[in-house]
Amino acid sequence: MADSAEEIHKSVKAFKKVLLALMILTVVTVLLSGVEMPTHGMNILVGMIVATIKASLVGLIFMHLAHERSTIYKVLVFTGVLALAIFLLTYWTHGNPLINPKFDSQSAEMMDHLKH
Repeated sequence: MADSAEEIHKSVKAFKKVLLALMILTVVTVLLSGVEMPTHGMNILVGMIVATIKASLVGLIFMHLAHERSTIYKVLVFTGVLALAIFLLTYWTHGNPLINPKFDSQSAEMMDHLKH
């Protein structure tokens, strides 16, 4: 915790910088939503990267995780690895959706189209 006015001033400056960065990254997110990349999966990947940066800034600065003990970093790394695995699984499976031909006629038509 901040014990002096100088430390509090430094914390407020850090909060303002992170707030500005989050606002800029939010604008970047909105602008990226209108950009068509070569594949839809690439759009998802870039969006996830920007979201991860924003979440990291919030966690490190606003939730004060930047000043925690090393144990919390082990938990955060483990969580980050799991989140990365989920992001990658989402990215890899995007091009291979599960289709049940008995679900509806559109799925059946898609299956017929894929077979030919």
